[in-house]
Amino acid sequence: MRKIVQGRKVRFALVGCGRISKNHFDSIAQHSEFAELVDVCDIDPVALEGAVKATGAGGHTNLTDMLAATTADCVVVTTPSGLHPRQAIEIAKAGLHVLSEKPMATKWEDGVNMVRACEEAGVHLFVVKQNRRNATLQLLKRAVEKRRFGQIYMVNLNVFWQRPQQGYYDQAKWRGTWEMDGGAFMNQASHYVDLLEWIIGPIESLHAYTATLARDIEAEDTGVMSVKWRNGALGSLSCTMLTYPKNLEGSITILGEKGTVRVGGVAVNEIKEWQFADVDPEDEKIKEASYATTSVYGFGHPLYYENVIKVLKGEAEPDVNGREGLKSLEVLIAAYRSARDGVRVGLPLEL
Repeated sequence: MRKIVQGRKVRFALVGCGRISKNHFDSIAQHSEFAELVDVCDIDPVALEGAVKATGAGGHTNLTDMLAATTADCVVVTTPSGLHPRQAIEIAKAGLHVLSEKPMATKWEDGVNMVRACEEAGVHLFVVKQNRRNATLQLLKRAVEKRRFGQIYMVNLNVFWQRPQQGYYDQAKWRGTWEMDGGAFMNQASHYVDLLEWIIGPIESLHAYTATLARDIEAEDTGVMSVKWRNGALGSLSCTMLTYPKNLEGSITILGEKGTVRVGGVAVNEIKEWQFADVDPEDEKIKEASYATTSVYGFGHPLYYENVIKVLKGEAEPDVNGREGLKSLEVLIAAYRSARDGVRVGLPLEL
């Protein structure tokens, strides 16, 4: 493994200065005592100029050139999802750590190759799952770990958001394509797909339907997924980008033998229901855990970076490494195979 950072700030570089990059710029700036952004890269000169002006980092129009010149310890990949595997592998071969936005890849084999390349190069592969750091979901995760629900009977997740054709999909040709983006499951609902296994546990099998009902894109704008977990629980994930007139809900509901919880709001940011047969000191944290937000991204990016920085300084283990990131990619690929072939798909997938 590449040497840990000691006696100086952790240095980051970033490739892909689009929509999500600002969350990363802001997160690194919030940790300015321990981290700094030294380089940015984008093939779009306008996006690159804006990023350089906003951050003061060095600008590059080519990833290969940036890798040859940068002093960074870790390169953040916020390009279109279909580019993540090739770029991550190039970064790993250059001996630098990789921090990939979700989804880590759009194909199962590509995700596996990313993990292998980083392991062979002895570098970390971090996959962004910032929603795991939400205070609401941290409370829910601990409640499940403490077995407060008893047997979990049913789990339902809803992602009812709005992504307009002109205001979103038409902004770039790669949006909504199978190769570079994926659809509502792969892109927008990726963090909710992650919750299926992170909170509830390993999935036994699933069956999915997808549809492209209103948007002029290759992939789906709407989908439903029925899930059976190995612990016996049944549930579903319903997702659409067609909610009128704006984002309505991002939620998870768990119904168990001894507990009922619903975390809702626009992005699992409000605890709507919290009932258990027993009493726990953490019940007092319910009200303070909920927070107001107009962004579906939530406020987890800075908290995610806190872990990354500590890992690179040798002070912590990764919250979400490459193999952990593969878990949600596996569920996504299984869902697409199910929808395509009209069959139930069992997990784990076979390569």
